Amino acid sequence: MASFNKITIVGYLGRDPEMRYTPDSKAVCTLNVATTEKRKDVTGTVKENTTWFRVTLWERQAELANEYLRKGAHVYVEGRLSANEYTDRDGAKRTSLDVRASDVQFLSKIERATEPKGATHKKPANVPSEVDEDDIPF
Repeated sequence: MASFNKITIVGYLGRDPEMRYTPDSKAVCTLNVATTEKRKDVTGTVKENTTWFRVTLWERQAELANEYLRKGAHVYVEGRLSANEYTDRDGAKRTSLDVRASDVQFLSKIERATEPKGATHKKPANVPSEVDEDDIPF
């Protein structure tokens, strides 16, 4: 029997896309996507659990994401999931959840990015509480 690895994520960008090019000029874009779920613990207190994914896009999808997406954008992602272990700068073992995207859909209002990256935007509803760059695990 064949094996299958597919993940679907609906979440928000924790920072602006990071665009780069391979030596043979292929576009590669990395997105940091957060999903958040709320649950009540045994005492009835609502707890928020945020999971971060590093999503990699290639070629035309990479170019479009870099052009149209900014921090806080709502996205739908399908792809293959891999978990990679690494040691952070404090010496602690960490795991990053990496997704090689096969499909990305922009769920926020699409507008060509005319303002410079890093410009402030109104935060959409359901975005995880304020995120510091240091909170993103990679």
